Amino acid sequence: MKKDLYQVLGVDRTADDKKLKSAYRKLAKKYHPDANPGDKEAEQKFKDVGEAYAILSDPEKRKLYDQFGYAAFDGSGAGHGGAGQGGYQYYGNGNGYQSFHFSGEDAEDLFRSMFGDMFGGGGGRRSGFSGSSFFGGDFGRGFGTGGAAREQSLDVTSSLTVSFREAALGSTKRIQLQSPDGKGVSTLEIKIPAGIEEGKKIRLRGKGMIGANGKKGDLLIEIHIDPDSEYTRDGLDLYVAAQVPYHVAVLGGEAKLPTLYGPVTCKIPAGIQPGNKIRLREKGIQTTGRNPKKGDEYVEIRVAVPRNLSPQAKKKLEEYAALL
Repeated sequence: MKKDLYQVLGVDRTADDKKLKSAYRKLAKKYHPDANPGDKEAEQKFKDVGEAYAILSDPEKRKLYDQFGYAAFDGSGAGHGGAGQGGYQYYGNGNGYQSFHFSGEDAEDLFRSMFGDMFGGGGGRRSGFSGSSFFGGDFGRGFGTGGAAREQSLDVTSSLTVSFREAALGSTKRIQLQSPDGKGVSTLEIKIPAGIEEGKKIRLRGKGMIGANGKKGDLLIEIHIDPDSEYTRDGLDLYVAAQVPYHVAVLGGEAKLPTLYGPVTCKIPAGIQPGNKIRLREKGIQTTGRNPKKGDEYVEIRVAVPRNLSPQAKKKLEEYAALL
């Protein structure tokens, strides 16, 4: 079946990464199996959307698709279904799935099926073909002279979206993998390390494609982080806004300020102005691992102006205004 992956996502061929990601999230949410229980058509569209995004969001795969079309990924080349065929693998959050198609064909047979004899026939010399990425794997040094192609990488790359707080504090996510023969599904737990950054990858060893010799590649999961409605991040530092009562801002005192780890009571200097920032040391991102680090949190002060003053309070405020 021929597919136009740009049409699947509803974007034009010049769409940038931001537009691709936005279109993917919108459609994945629309066709998610949890939102369409028992709807086979929606399930297929969900798979198609996931596959389209997996290809177009990868610069090397997108380059191949733009040059050769979906034929580069539909497994129609020689040896389809033979030894080492990866089949479909599904993975995602909870009960949801994303579907991608990976081929485990021998690299030489794959390229010969796609490009004919442009590499030469039989055991003759072949043109160099280096630095290309295909079906999630990189061909290390490409084709040499007078011999077989070097081994294709068995590693598979996918993506997983987590919330801002899951990334900041660390979490455990479950994914489900379908076996290449489609007869079984296994559930794996992925530990999201605290402080992980956008675009970083988590490696699951032995969970990639299986080669003809039984060797297993790895599954590399690229982490994407949803923005938070309150916090923004700059390296290990966090930024958030918080209100303090009007009288505390004027006279000074104490106020509770938010952190990812729970509210803390902080001294507020008298006369603090809206927009001033208070630094909370070591309340930013706290990483784990061999060399743990801690950032700071910066709280932008906003003053809560009182409403519906009592007659007594209003009188006192008027007296204060008269003294200015």
